[in-house]
Order: sequence, then structure tokens, then C-alpha cells
Amino acid sequence: MHNRMARRAGLLGLAVAAALIAGAAPAAAAPGDGSAFALDAELTLAGTGVVRVGPISPSHTDGPRQASVATAEIPGVLTTGLLTSAAELDDETGVVHAEAATADVELLLARLGSIGLVQAFCDATQSGVRGSTVLADVRLAGVEVAAEPGPNTVVEVDLGLTDLVTIIFNEQIRNKDGSLTVNAVHVKADLLVATGDIVISQARCGPAAPPIPLASGAGLWLGLGVAAAAVPFWIAVLRKRPTD
Repeated sequence: MHNRMARRAGLLGLAVAAALIAGAAPAAAAPGDGSAFALDAELTLAGTGVVRVGPISPSHTDGPRQASVATAEIPGVLTTGLLTSAAELDDETGVVHAEAATADVELLLARLGSIGLVQAFCDATQSGVRGSTVLADVRLAGVEVAAEPGPNTVVEVDLGLTDLVTIIFNEQIRNKDGSLTVNAVHVKADLLVATGDIVISQARCGPAAPPIPLASGAGLWLGLGVAAAAVPFWIAVLRKRPTD
């Protein structure tokens, strides 16, 4: 009976070791994702009510991975030229890249001015997630901003009375899931004629999470290590004889 129980214990041990090896290979582990869009807005306009536009030209690592729209317009608020976005995932490494670009932005709201090109970028690698914003030909009334503004650069445009517009350039938001959202230009309007938010060019990345195949690399060595550690113990159990 003792030998029979020992053999059963040995088979159970080998089954447990096999389960550990299978569990050590994150073949089904989801890699990091990424997304982007060129324009999104939600405003309450006097005499019109709530206006919701976008997201325009959206892309995602799950598809579509690229998108483009020729122009966009919110009457009395803004017009744009070409809007594009892209989100790419390297299936072998799990590295994610996302970007969005909006050209020829005319901010008609409060006659704020224009920006020739608004770009947002993000990248997720095994060393972390980072993002950036690039602007070109910025011509906004009373606003001075670098072509590559630092993260969360805030400019307030006081238009008198109770009218105020806050613009955040290169807004970077660290999300609870470890991802990073980059809003190249975020306009917050608090005006008599309009209140709400406009996001121009957003990229969201990560975190990167590459799979580790069991048949090679770290998964293989981890699996072999578990098996090597388990086998001597269960051989000893099987060889043990009853003392009575």
C-alpha cells in the first residue's frame, strides 16, 4: 500500500511540475496596447446646446492601425486640414508606438488663432512609457509656446469679463493601468458663448508586455528549472520502502 501511495504521490508531483511549467509560459499574455485620434471635442454652445464631435480619425493596435480624414469642422469653433493617426504593435517585442497629427488648425472660438501642425507621440518599451508633443507655426493670440513644449505646459488666455481659455500643451496623464495619454493640445473653454473641452491630437500607449514563448528564451529556462528541481525529490519518494 505504501508503494502504491508513493507512486500516486509521484504521479501527482509530476503533474504539478508540468502545470507549473505550463503556467510559466505567458504565451497568452496580452501585450501592451496603443491608440490615437486627431480630434475630440465636447462643448456647450450658447443657443445650440451640447455639441459632441469625435474622436475623429481613430486608430488602435487591434485595428485599424492607421486612419486619416481630409478635414474637420465645428462651426464657429474650429476648422482643420488633414487629420491622421497610427498605432503600431511589434508582435515579437511588445513595443507600442502611437501618434496623431492635425494640420492647419484654425481656432475660431474667441478668435484664438492658428497652429500649422499639432502632433502627439508615445512609445512603450520594456524600459517604460514616454510621450512628446511637436508643434509648428503657432500663432495664438497672447500665447508663446515652444515647438516641443515640456509636459503639462499651461497657458491661460484672459479674454476679459468672465471669459477665460486655458490651453494645456503636451498634456501627459499617467493612467492607473500603467499607460500614458498624451494630449498635444487641450483647450478648456469657459466663455459666455461656449464651455467645454477640445483635444487636438492624442496618443495613448502601453505599458509594453511582450510574450515569452515556452519553446525559447526565458520561458524555456524557467520551465526546465522547475522540472529539474522537482524530479530528484519525486525519484526519492518512489524509491522509498516501507519500514514495517
